[in-house]
Amino acid sequence: MLIVLPPSEGKACGGDGPPLDPAGLSFPELNPIRERVLSALAEVCGRDDAPQVLALPRTQAEEALRRNRDLHTAPTLPVSRLYKGVLYENLALASLDEAARRAADEQIVILSGLWGALRLTDRIPPYRLAMAVSLPPLGRLAALWRPALEQALRPTGLVVDMRSAPYAVAWRPAAPTVTVRVFREFHVPGGVPKRTVVSHMAKATRGKVAHDLLKAGVDPASPEELLKAVCGLGYSAELSGDGRHLDVVLHA
Repeated sequence: MLIVLPPSEGKACGGDGPPLDPAGLSFPELNPIRERVLSALAEVCGRDDAPQVLALPRTQAEEALRRNRDLHTAPTLPVSRLYKGVLYENLALASLDEAARRAADEQIVILSGLWGALRLTDRIPPYRLAMAVSLPPLGRLAALWRPALEQALRPTGLVVDMRSAPYAVAWRPAAPTVTVRVFREFHVPGGVPKRTVVSHMAKATRGKVAHDLLKAGVDPASPEELLKAVCGLGYSAELSGDGRHLDVVLHA
């Protein structure tokens, strides 16, 4: 099983390790594009319109640009400690036992607009660059990364896809893949239950599902085995008719 995650905008404030060493990152075949993106990002961060190009909120732009300018000199930290969003809070890596942490290191891959793909053990500095950005002169990052990711990521087992849409378009796995979706179900008196897509709770639920799969030590090889494992962990879930989506249902 390979669990594929998006990064988060929220990141730790700083690292405690040596400066960036691209040669030490996982998937070294991605390094040529990493260097191109790093160079293009450095040029953009020197422009007056950098916040607009990078789609940075006004209140966060100054800090984000500072981090991006310092990528080659800033202290690094493991990816396992870098991301601080809702998904990662519920993934709760620090609470896993040693065996589950080893499994997480082997089974989790995080896609990134700057780095392409990362494992939890990689050491990088805090940064800000979303996959949806069109970075001059390289263009849309998802399109730039797609051919390289197809070559670098070749899983042989089931892919459990928990990415958000901008990151999902950057890599379409060739291996059997199940995308985890989250719905909230409302019961209407005398009527048919209604389901709605949720956003904030979707991130939290995906993180919790990933945590529980790792904690339980399960390694499903098919969509049906994944469904059995998730339901066995106490979730209400079902497979779509084509088996490509695992729908986790939160009951209101």
